[in-house]
Amino acid sequence: MSRPVVLSNGSLFVGLNDNGLVHDFYYPYVGLDNLTNARSIPHKIGVWVNGVFSWVDDGSWKVDASFEERALISHVSMHSDKLGITLQFEDFIDKEYNALVRRIKVKNDYAKERDVRLFMHQVFEISRRGRADTALYVPDDHYLLDYKGRCCLLIAGKFVGGGDYDQYAVGSFELEGKEGTFKDAEDGELSNNPVEHGGVDSVIRFAKRLEAGQSCEIDYWVVAAESQYDAQLVHTYMKHYDISEREEAVRIFWHEWITPAVEKISHMSSDHINAITKSLLVIKAHCDSGGSILASGDSSIFNYGRDYYCYCWPRDAAYAVWPLIRLGMFNEAKNFFAFAKDTMHREGYMMHKYQPDRSIGSTWHPLIHNRSKELAIQEDETAGVIFMLGEYYRASRDEALIQNYYDSFISPGAHFICHYLDPETGLPHASYDLWEEKFLTSTYTVCTVLAGLDTAVKLAKMTDHLEDAKVWQEAADNFRSNLGKLFHPDGYFRKGFLYSKDGPIQYDDALDISSLYGPFMYSGLPLEDERIAKTADNVKKKLADVVPAGGVVRYEHDGYFLSKTQFVGNPWIVCSLWLAQYLIANKNKELALKYINWALDRRLPSGILSEQFDPETGSPLGVAPLVWSHAEVVNTLLDFYDL
Repeated sequence: MSRPVVLSNGSLFVGLNDNGLVHDFYYPYVGLDNLTNARSIPHKIGVWVNGVFSWVDDGSWKVDASFEERALISHVSMHSDKLGITLQFEDFIDKEYNALVRRIKVKNDYAKERDVRLFMHQVFEISRRGRADTALYVPDDHYLLDYKGRCCLLIAGKFVGGGDYDQYAVGSFELEGKEGTFKDAEDGELSNNPVEHGGVDSVIRFAKRLEAGQSCEIDYWVVAAESQYDAQLVHTYMKHYDISEREEAVRIFWHEWITPAVEKISHMSSDHINAITKSLLVIKAHCDSGGSILASGDSSIFNYGRDYYCYCWPRDAAYAVWPLIRLGMFNEAKNFFAFAKDTMHREGYMMHKYQPDRSIGSTWHPLIHNRSKELAIQEDETAGVIFMLGEYYRASRDEALIQNYYDSFISPGAHFICHYLDPETGLPHASYDLWEEKFLTSTYTVCTVLAGLDTAVKLAKMTDHLEDAKVWQEAADNFRSNLGKLFHPDGYFRKGFLYSKDGPIQYDDALDISSLYGPFMYSGLPLEDERIAKTADNVKKKLADVVPAGGVVRYEHDGYFLSKTQFVGNPWIVCSLWLAQYLIANKNKELALKYINWALDRRLPSGILSEQFDPETGSPLGVAPLVWSHAEVVNTLLDFYDL
């Protein structure tokens, strides 16, 4: 299940699922920790009307979930023909406080007065499996508190115009044969049980008699803080002041943040403007205030794999800040560069991935290959960040930042990548490829290494480190002269090869879209180089539009998330837009537009893009949103309009 709405303030991140329910709740970092039981159940919403009850995710409700074009404020509509009730939500995360606010309008669609009760359910998992969590009702200020240690979650609400929720219940969740306290709501009444510990959940009730066609408005909030005292201060503000002012302050913040981009793209078509602004908001939502940039906040992938995407991959993060840099929005890039500098290994390379708190993320890359000790890295991640520092400088002319990062990041990174090589081949030593699957010297990685070294040379000259520039230029020239060893006699850059001192070179001859994008974007070869052109021809024949759903697959016989093995792979947004970027550079905008439209046609109604798609039906697969997909949308449209 995707996340058609993501909300964030750089510390608190919330993902709403297709039913408009809270399904991801990350605090105190964007991506760490996920405090919901997202693998099993979202926070539920129920409605009782004159003795008839329904949960909004029971299949009987029509739900539309989206967010504003220029602000991370949701618009969620829920309608039940069975109950004759419509719920309208405007949701946001406060910019000053770590508070999720859901502003709810409840409308009686029937032509008669009825007793309507709205139930808001919460289920958090602060400690492992919820063990030793506590939830309790605090009568002094009329709120529920869910806490463990230094994490406190305060839940409350009020009727706009006066009045509070009238009932509550706290109980056990998925323990000792109990489903959860949410079941207590189904008869329209709550027990007012005031405390429980272990695995816990809670519900609050808002009751109102609504005349024919009448509506009422409710403000509901969840505050995250380190202490009950801090949470209660925010709660007191929410309870006694007009929350519409908080919402408008959030809207103004986002409008001011995105205005520089809007001004630069104002001449584009309205649909392309919408695609860019929503993509920028998605990228920003995944940026933690500490510099990490999350690959995706969609935790639903855990149901199909062994881990989430809630890590900072240096590669994904570098791609994420690229369109921001191009649009003159530099703060996120600077924050990420600080994150990269602080997490770089002392030997000058980036690790596979990181948690948002700057600790090392999980990995499936071993430290040994063919009985030899190896680094568990993807070398393109180191080179790519150096390259992005160059892109930042080219756009900003911020010499002070480059001076600051020269000795702490640029120099150690460039020295590492120019010495991490196999002298016998004259090319970089093997590392894991950008798809994180194979240990080899890949075409893509070699090209990013070239871009990283070319960038380092320019920055070394700019900062008067001429000896470094000489060493790195020699290394880049050597790598570039040997790039031809990766070209297949059949006319394309192969995926790569694995060199071994104990035997012949093992070639991976698969055709991979990255083996076109790498030489085209990063190698420094002229665009008219025959090898690039021939690789592009093969990509168009063998990877583009080779499945009924259209688009471009990553490589031949890609098995990731592929359930229909009669096809060569699933089409990806990133891959399709990489081909579009190549076509734009070759003045073939007409064909490029085909792939741009293919990608934009696959947006969810909210504008969210997933990672990949079913090759037959075109239904989304993988995480949604994927930040990388949104970054490539912006970059490709900027290319299309020559920005």
